Amino acid sequence: MTEQEQTKLGKILWAIADELRGAMNADDFRDYMLSFLFLRYLSSNYEDAARAELGADWPELAPGDRRSPLAVWYASNPEDAPEFETVMRRKVHYVVKPEFLWTSIAEMARTQSDALLRTLQAGFRFIETESFSSNFQGLFSEINLDSDKLGKTYAQRNARLCTIIQKIAEGLAEFPSDRDLLGDAYEYLIGQFAAGSGKKAGEFYTPQPISTILSRIVTLDAQDPALGPRAKLNRVYDFACGSGSLLLNVRRHIGKHGIGKIYGQEKNITTYNLARMNMLLHGVRDTEFDIHHGDSLENDWDILREPNPAKKVEFDAVIANPPFSYRWSPTEAMEKDFRFRDYGLAPKSAADFAFLLHGFHFLAKDGTMAIILPHGVLFRGGAEKRIRTKLLKDGNIDTVIGLPAKLFYSTGIPVCILVLKKCKRTDDVLFINAAEHYQPGKRQNTLLPEHIDKIVDTYSQRREEDRYSRVVSLEEIEREHDFNLNISRYVSTAEAEPELDLGLVHRRLADLQDQAQSAARRHNSFLEELGLPPLPLGATARSE
Repeated sequence: MTEQEQTKLGKILWAIADELRGAMNADDFRDYMLSFLFLRYLSSNYEDAARAELGADWPELAPGDRRSPLAVWYASNPEDAPEFETVMRRKVHYVVKPEFLWTSIAEMARTQSDALLRTLQAGFRFIETESFSSNFQGLFSEINLDSDKLGKTYAQRNARLCTIIQKIAEGLAEFPSDRDLLGDAYEYLIGQFAAGSGKKAGEFYTPQPISTILSRIVTLDAQDPALGPRAKLNRVYDFACGSGSLLLNVRRHIGKHGIGKIYGQEKNITTYNLARMNMLLHGVRDTEFDIHHGDSLENDWDILREPNPAKKVEFDAVIANPPFSYRWSPTEAMEKDFRFRDYGLAPKSAADFAFLLHGFHFLAKDGTMAIILPHGVLFRGGAEKRIRTKLLKDGNIDTVIGLPAKLFYSTGIPVCILVLKKCKRTDDVLFINAAEHYQPGKRQNTLLPEHIDKIVDTYSQRREEDRYSRVVSLEEIEREHDFNLNISRYVSTAEAEPELDLGLVHRRLADLQDQAQSAARRHNSFLEELGLPPLPLGATARSE
C-alpha cells in the first residue's frame, strides 16, 4: 500500500465523516468514526488469524453470501468454539464473537436491520470486558449510542448508524484489507479532526513532523548519537500521551521488536481511550503497552510511586508534549515530593517545569528525554530560573532546539524542544535555531523531510553552522548570560549588515555633487538663452 493510497483512503473516510456528522460537532462524531474503524481493524486481524488457524475447515461461501465465514463455522461447530477461542487468546490475545465482527455489523447496516444498535452495544461491552485478558473497561465510554444527536427515537438512531456504517464499509471496500492501512487512516483522521478542533487539538495530537523529530532523537544512542539508533529500548514513557502518536512513532523508528514495553499516561478520558485504540490498531498487543488514565502532576500511577531510588521504574526514553503553561495547584506536600524536592516547585501560573521534572525523574541514567515546551522556560525568572540553573549546573540539559511558529493546530506560538540526559559526556549545550526552516502555509506551517533531517543530523553530529547551530560552554551560559537560554542570544538568524567603506562613500558623494553642479550650469545656460535669470548653484527649480 503506497503512501498515496493511504492518503486517498484517509480523505475518503474524512469526506464520509464530514458528510454524515450533520448537526453533531466534529469532536463527538470523531469518537463514532474512530470506534468503527477500530472495530473493523480488530475484526480483520481476528478473521485473518482464524482463517490461518482453521485451515481447511475455514468455510468457503457461495458468491453473494455476505455472512462472516467465522459465523458459519461457529454455527456448524458449536462444541469446538470454546477450545478455538482459547487458542485465539493465546495467538492474538483477544476474541471477537462472530455476531460482533465488522463483517456481520456491516451486513446488518446494509440490510437496515433494526437490531444493529443493540448488537453494537452488546459488541462494545464484550470487547471492553471479555475480549482481552487485559482490562479495557470503558474503552467505548465516550460513545453514547443512545444519544439524541443520533436521533430522538431508537428507530432514528438505528437508521442513522446503519447509514454511517454502510458508508464506511463502502469506502473501505475500495481498498485491500490491509491492517497497517487502517492504522494509518486512523492517524490521518485524528489529524483532520485536530485541524478542526482549534485549541482543543493540543489535548490529543502532536503534528507528525514534530513527533518524528522527538522520536528520532530519543532512539539514538544517548552518549554518542552519531553512532545511530540504539538496538533496544526496554521501556518508553510519555506522561502526556494524547492519542499515543509519539509513542507509536518511537516504535516505528526503532522497530516493533526494539521496544520491550510502551507506557503512557493521559488525564483526558476521551483521549485516553483514543490512545488505547490507537495502540491496538497499530499491532501493539495488549501485553506490550500500558496506558494509564490519570494525572501525571499528581503522580497517581501506582507503578511510579516507589520512593526508593533503588526500586523505582526507569525508562530508556521519555518523550512528551504536555499542555503549554498549564495552571496547576501544587500543595505543600509536593515540596517534599521526590520529583521536585531537589529543584523546588514550578510556579502555579506555568507547570512546564513540573511536567519536565516528572518525566526527568524516571529517566534512566543512559536514557534520553525530549520534551516540547514554550520558549518561556528558557528565560523566565524566579522559580523557573532556579530549576533551569540546577539542571544546567548538573549537566542535564543537552540540546535546545527552536522550532518555527504556527506548527501546531492549538497555538501559533513558536515552541522549543529540550533534550535532557542524566549522564552527559560534554560540559556544554547545543543550540539549534530552526525557526526559519519550514514550508509556509496559510493556516499552518509545516516541516518538510529535509527540515527534519537537518535538525536530527545537526543534533546527532553536534555540528555547528553559522546562523543555525552552535555548541556553547556552560561557562559562557553562566558568565555572560546568567543561565538564560534564549536561543537568539547564542544563534541569531539575522544577517549581518555589510561593512561600509567610508572612503568609497565619500568619493561617491563628491562625484554626485560634481554632477549636480554640472547639471545646474547647463540649466542656467538654457535660462540665459531664454532671457531668464539664472538659478544660484546648489538651488533646485520648483514648478508653480
